[in-house]
Amino acid sequence: MGPGSAAHHYVLRGVRGTRARIPMRFAAIADVHGNYLALEAVLADIRATDITDIVNLGDMLSGPLDARRTIEMLMPLDAVHVLGNHDRYLLDRPPEKMGSWDRPAHAALNATQLDWLRAQPMTRVFRDQVFLCHATPENDEIYWLDTVHADGTVALSPLERIERFAQGVTQSLILCAHTHLARAVRLRDGRLIVNPGSVGSPGYRDKHPFPHVVEAGTPHARYAILELVNGSWQVTFRHITYDHETMAALARRNNQPELGHALATGWIK
Repeated sequence: MGPGSAAHHYVLRGVRGTRARIPMRFAAIADVHGNYLALEAVLADIRATDITDIVNLGDMLSGPLDARRTIEMLMPLDAVHVLGNHDRYLLDRPPEKMGSWDRPAHAALNATQLDWLRAQPMTRVFRDQVFLCHATPENDEIYWLDTVHADGTVALSPLERIERFAQGVTQSLILCAHTHLARAVRLRDGRLIVNPGSVGSPGYRDKHPFPHVVEAGTPHARYAILELVNGSWQVTFRHITYDHETMAALARRNNQPELGHALATGWIK
């Protein structure tokens, strides 16, 4: 839906049969990883679509980019946030135990900013109908919609595995992130699980549970628009251009050439 388009609404039957028209259209962002230029472009696109509600699925700051400028944009934002695993790493361990993405981010943040981060929950429910988490409801490090195989292949998870992690979640829409891969999976009971993709990191390498790479294939900043239309959730994935070469150069200057290549191209190699 472009600027100036009428927002969709859904109809609720309230007490005593009254009818209320409540708008349900919002943006989901995730995995910014300190990429403030990508975040800036995504927020501008969200504003251009007349969306005012935003949920942020975590992993906001860690990486070799600019954690301070990113959190300075996020803290005043009227949004609903949950923590990702990298946000947790900034809070639950001393700097000497942090990884190469987390240590520089922690060093860039002041006490007030860390306190703001600490105040965010790991999971939450948005408007009663949307469950928010970073990876899975119980674990912030497990891939949900994708599975890493022993040969390093990353592929869509079997439906049975996806549904197992969704047990106990009653909301009709479930949002997750973590893999940086935009996906939507409908469960057999009708619930929808959506990963909006990564705002700021289109590729990375990891060792767990097996060595693998994740590659989005383009350098765009990614997010999703969710809308309840006639009782069903509709998802639109957005790929936004921005000055990715500037962020790629920053990653290279900060001794992360592989991430620099991913930011420039969407590919690790």
